[in-house]
Amino acid sequence: MATIEMKDGTQIFYKDWGRGRPIVFSHGWPLNADAWDDQLFFFASKGYRVIAHDRRGHGRSEQPSSGYDYDTFADDLAAIFDKLELQGAFLVGHSMGGGEVARYIARSGTRRLAGAALVSSVPPLMLKTAGNPGGIPISVFDDVRAALLKDRSQFYQDLSAPFYGANRSNSKVTQGLRDQFWLYSMQAGLKAAFECIKQYSETDFTEDLGRFDVPTLVLHGDDDQIVPIANSAERSAEIIRNATLKVYPGASHGPMHTHKEQFNADLLAFIKAQG
Repeated sequence: MATIEMKDGTQIFYKDWGRGRPIVFSHGWPLNADAWDDQLFFFASKGYRVIAHDRRGHGRSEQPSSGYDYDTFADDLAAIFDKLELQGAFLVGHSMGGGEVARYIARSGTRRLAGAALVSSVPPLMLKTAGNPGGIPISVFDDVRAALLKDRSQFYQDLSAPFYGANRSNSKVTQGLRDQFWLYSMQAGLKAAFECIKQYSETDFTEDLGRFDVPTLVLHGDDDQIVPIANSAERSAEIIRNATLKVYPGASHGPMHTHKEQFNADLLAFIKAQG
């Protein structure tokens, strides 16, 4: 397996396919790089170099006892950029991975980037607070923690329904897609999965988004039951300079799977538009 050693010794697995301008993908919780395979295959076939890693504690990466915070995730991502000597890259983050993109830009800047994309992403802040009244109450995330510890396998099976909108009356989501979600999720270590709940729900990325200075695509489904659009994509698009908000009517939290052809075409058009 291809791995890169982080500064604390943790080995991070990554995929590196194709040649050309690089596109780097950051996955959501509690998945891994395989969640981007449809995009990796598509963009590699279009003449791009595509890179996706398993976040520490997830997939084939090592599961250390510490480092499950956004500063470390962003520094891990920066180490990948450095090791692979990436320049002029596009950085794409889904859900929790969108927070990783934001924190990477805040800590490492955009000198290696030509653009960014936030897909169904958690910024600026998921948690309901006095300053963020449209957020989700802490009790919801406490319930997620409890369900994860009680029976994580069943929890992931159940979570796949709202994740892809399979609980909607007009859903065409296959059992295979839901099984794939469960399979990827079960490869995440329990400690990593548990500690990441606090990170994606309570981290405030408002200042991070203010540091974006490259063209940014903010893409979100308006029926996202995991990260509701009004308090995420719509607010992020207002904060980020040069942001383009693209809304998929009726789409769920996983548009790169449920709307694969449209998603790939839209991301390709955005990348080509940057020259």
